[in-house]
Amino acid sequence: MAKQVFSKNVQYAKFCAYGFLKDLRFYEPFMMLVFLDKGLSYVEIGSLYAVREILINVTEIPSGIFADSVGRRITMAFSFLSYIAAFILFYLADQYLVLMGAMVAYAFGDAFRTGTHKAMIFDYLRIKGWEDQKTHYYGHTRAWSQRGAAVSALIAAVLVFYSGSYAPIFLFTIIPYVLNLFLILSYPKELDGKKSAKLSSIGKEFSLVFSSLLMTFKRISMIRTISSQALFSGYYKAFKDYLQPILQTFALALPVLLAYEDQKRTALIVGVVYSLLYAATAFASSRSGKFADRFGELATPLNITLVVGIVLGLVSGLLLHLSYAALAVVLYLGIYILENLRKPMGIAYVSERMEQTSLASGLSVESQAESLFAAGIALLLGWMSTRFGVGLGILIVSAICLALGLLLRLPTESQDHQTS
Repeated sequence: MAKQVFSKNVQYAKFCAYGFLKDLRFYEPFMMLVFLDKGLSYVEIGSLYAVREILINVTEIPSGIFADSVGRRITMAFSFLSYIAAFILFYLADQYLVLMGAMVAYAFGDAFRTGTHKAMIFDYLRIKGWEDQKTHYYGHTRAWSQRGAAVSALIAAVLVFYSGSYAPIFLFTIIPYVLNLFLILSYPKELDGKKSAKLSSIGKEFSLVFSSLLMTFKRISMIRTISSQALFSGYYKAFKDYLQPILQTFALALPVLLAYEDQKRTALIVGVVYSLLYAATAFASSRSGKFADRFGELATPLNITLVVGIVLGLVSGLLLHLSYAALAVVLYLGIYILENLRKPMGIAYVSERMEQTSLASGLSVESQAESLFAAGIALLLGWMSTRFGVGLGILIVSAICLALGLLLRLPTESQDHQTS
């Protein structure tokens, strides 16, 4: 293991503070419950999530060009202003179309933030001559994001419990995001990048990525590689917030805290479970490398985690339908943990099989495939949950994804030799 040589200076503290503040998303453990409380159907909720994923996908390239044109700090400031606008709309909105507008603003915030801050960190390490410390440095700053998420879940539970409403979680989230806005603007100008790109080059960049997409998918093996990785991540994105109504069912079935109204009881259970869950997923992600080392090749653990993860969702849906909410919750948590265990292995597997000269474009294709899977699964899950109930909806869609996952399972080296 490389020895730590970087300095924990003021900029290091700023990077850590950014991560902590960014993940003070008090709404996150309650997002679907908020939508249900506003009277939306699961079909409408699924369409909101699908629009978010598609917009993030479409604006990924323009956001990168924008950052290279006007500077990363201004791009990040625009991102946080979009988030803040979204939080205000979520707080005020009761109608589907207004909530759709809020989700559009949220998608723009995500698209203009994702990747930009990582680029600032890695640029800073290059300037300081600490490039060989990327894993250690980024690991330190990312740890503060995980701490922020765990703290956020507990604070959110307290806010909902004492206010008796979901509304305050959006208003309180504005506070850390305003602080992060000013924090980003205090970053040194040298982290803005070269500002060499032109906004007029967006079309050219789209063309390059599309060409890369065509080249990538000329090989059947790459279609399977990218699709297998993207399927489970898309499944996770579409399914993860359904933990909230399951937890609600579980909380209301518990013979405790009966003196409090349903929303307050739900808030406490959701807050505690999410806080523990974030701690578990952080541990799983950090152990991904050691888990992979137990196998001779990455294809094996990736195939195992894909099948086991979707089976957990399938059985969880069945248990929820049969009113075994506690067992459903336990199994559903496994989807979160396996995604965080699987993700680093999946990205490594995909990147190893791509031409290094087009790696960035290839990973962009993988990211876009994730969003497309997530959008499609979210719409299907919303429709099935509205038609048959959440339990059967989860079961049916999981069964479809499992069949697709078995078709897309990755070949091992021995299978590669047999087909070559």
